[in-house]
Amino acid sequence: MPPSKLHTGVYPGTFDPVTNGHMDIISRAARVVDHLVVGVAVNAGKTPMFTLEERVQMVEDEITALGSTHVEVRPFGNLLMDFVGDVGAQVIVRGLRAVSDFEYEFQMAGMNSRLNPKIETVFLMASDRHQFISSRFVKEIGILGGDISHFVSPAVTKRLAEKFAAQ
Repeated sequence: MPPSKLHTGVYPGTFDPVTNGHMDIISRAARVVDHLVVGVAVNAGKTPMFTLEERVQMVEDEITALGSTHVEVRPFGNLLMDFVGDVGAQVIVRGLRAVSDFEYEFQMAGMNSRLNPKIETVFLMASDRHQFISSRFVKEIGILGGDISHFVSPAVTKRLAEKFAAQ
């Protein structure tokens, strides 16, 4: 029997901020691949609240709390398919919260497949308790003084409170 090949996956996102929904996908994806790279995108077009360095640190802190030893965090600012090649991944992991996510993700998977047909895209459905969490909603609720503690970890809640206070 030939030796098994290490399967590396990339879970890309802006993570502004990282939510419990993101962490759910990360923990589940880590069970599917041998090595998971969480790619934190520069994504200046979204005008993130947190800097790239802050977002990378937040995700690293959350992964440390998970206790997973085969998940790493890396920033990237290039084309996703180039980043996937740079880290030697064979799989892109994407989370789906609702039917509305599917159309966009389906189009992206098709485009990525055209760019590199050797890379597969795998979709993980959000757990029912995380289906409606989005970073954008978390920020909107928090800015308006709402309770975001059900959507992000205590550490991220604290970081958001600090950002809101500074505004």
